Amino acid sequence: MKRDVKLYNVLLPIWILYFFPQVWLITLPGNLLIDCAVLLLTLAVLKHTQKKAVLKKLWWKFWLLGFLADFIGALFLFGCWYLSLLPEPVGSWIDSIISQAFLNPFRTLPGFLYTLTGVVIAGVCIYFFDKRAMKSCTLLDGRQRHIVALTMAVVTAPWTFLIPLYNY
Repeated sequence: MKRDVKLYNVLLPIWILYFFPQVWLITLPGNLLIDCAVLLLTLAVLKHTQKKAVLKKLWWKFWLLGFLADFIGALFLFGCWYLSLLPEPVGSWIDSIISQAFLNPFRTLPGFLYTLTGVVIAGVCIYFFDKRAMKSCTLLDGRQRHIVALTMAVVTAPWTFLIPLYNY
């Protein structure tokens, strides 16, 4: 008898990486591919002549710093949970916003803004981390560094934070 295997609502919340370390085997190369593709496409749009040399010099910095920025954004989201320990009524109000935001950030405006703040914090970190990483790259001028860092920040920000876990 053949067994049907069905997966419903398979998502990648950040805490799954802690509880299921084998997920790193998918996440690490996936992020590397995305970071390299965004960098190469940005350099192509800029009509840069030494794309491979720039990629060779920067790929690992962008990759590692991108993970660091994502974790800073996640730390903001998880760190705000501690605010729910404040006395009533502030603690319960914050707890309701945070718990709704984790389940479905689109359910309430405060929950959406809370989650979007985590994404923006990570994006801003990506911009500044990548801009600093490119200081040693003499192949790019100041304008190109700004455009590359801004593109990496907007495209590779952890937009998956906004994916609802439940659709209610």
